[in-house]
Amino acid sequence: MWYMEPQKIKLSPKDFFLYIGAMVTLYASAVAFINLWFEYSNNLFPDALQPYQDPYSTSIRIALAALLVIFPLYLFLTRINNQDIRRNPDKRSLPLRKWLIYLTLFIAGITIVVDLITLINYFLGGDITARFVSKVAVVLVVIGGIFAYYFYDLRGAWERNARQSVMFGWIAGALVLGSIVAGFFIIGSPTSQRDLRFDQQKVYDLQNTQWQIVSYWQQKETLPQRLSDLQDPISGFIVPRDPETGEEYVYSVTGVLSFKLCGTFNRPTPENMRGQILTKPMPASEPGVAPYVEDSWQHEAGDQCFDRTIDPDRYPPFRKQ
Repeated sequence: MWYMEPQKIKLSPKDFFLYIGAMVTLYASAVAFINLWFEYSNNLFPDALQPYQDPYSTSIRIALAALLVIFPLYLFLTRINNQDIRRNPDKRSLPLRKWLIYLTLFIAGITIVVDLITLINYFLGGDITARFVSKVAVVLVVIGGIFAYYFYDLRGAWERNARQSVMFGWIAGALVLGSIVAGFFIIGSPTSQRDLRFDQQKVYDLQNTQWQIVSYWQQKETLPQRLSDLQDPISGFIVPRDPETGEEYVYSVTGVLSFKLCGTFNRPTPENMRGQILTKPMPASEPGVAPYVEDSWQHEAGDQCFDRTIDPDRYPPFRKQ
């Protein structure tokens, strides 16, 4: 009587890419979700030692975009893999599948341990803050959830009970969806982001124009009567225009050493930028020297003028050779 050894199921190219794709999208989704909540913590609990915040919320937008694309793909690939294993239970023993799951559990376990060590270390040092605790909690919840899911996956829980697997997916999806919705309350709509970028470009234009005016006074000891006087084909300076309307910025001389620059803004300076200082290079008092000066360009929506007065002691005329 011949004994036939059971045929081992082979890893197909489809299986390879489905499993690899599921794990790659899992890691990318976890990183994006954690980064997103780290940025939320930075906004909810400002740190006086780190006053600057990106007014365009670049990190939040990147994390949101990643989650919107990658997380649904992860759910889709995972569902396909689970359904395939229910139809072909022998695929549970595929070496690639086991390696990827054990690797994920190992990385998750190490991350949880490091997270707890960090928490205890900061606690013992008396450096516990709401901002720090919220970040530790996010890492613990996300990585703990991943560990729990794949720990039970190894034991075949999701193949035996498809309803629980779907429920786990719905819970994860609800958390991600809620986090994405929360992001729009912080960064605003795409239209508001575009308005902010236009406004920031206008501020840069006015800053640049201001220092060209100061440089003009240092060289000629008189203020330009109009912005076109600043045009210089040798230095390459071209008087900027409003990037939205194409109109010239408003400039007027208000005294021997004073002038006014005006622009039209879409929105007020964002709250997370109020009280911060924009630092731009100023014309040097000596050729070849580029000191810096600090000035505020906070504004409200609509027409806004900035009054400036040149201090000859701070910006003396250039010495004639």
